[in-house]
Amino acid sequence: MDIVNELGKIKIADEVIARIAGISASQCDGIVGMASKRATDGIVELLGMENVTKGIRVNNKEDQLTIDIYVIIKFGMAIEQTAQAVMDKVRHDIKELTGLEPTTVNVIVEGIEF
Repeated sequence: MDIVNELGKIKIADEVIARIAGISASQCDGIVGMASKRATDGIVELLGMENVTKGIRVNNKEDQLTIDIYVIIKFGMAIEQTAQAVMDKVRHDIKELTGLEPTTVNVIVEGIEF
């Protein structure tokens, strides 16, 4: 995504936005980690921090920034409240660190872990 000001242009790669979103989401209470769904067999895989961006999809079209976050939640946590906390934290951190404001932040719960 590009930010243009009087001094020039700043390009922020989708990978950077994905990493910020992944780190922010993983800091939320109740999130066990990011999830990666293997398309061939539908098995959900828990990702470590080194692969945090694989659980994030960034779509940046026509100045609309959409972020999909695939997570695994700790059993016993209220799913709606946990997902809302992730949405709020990701939106805040991306705005704070990049100046960009996501249009939509979607949380997709792929699994629950004990």
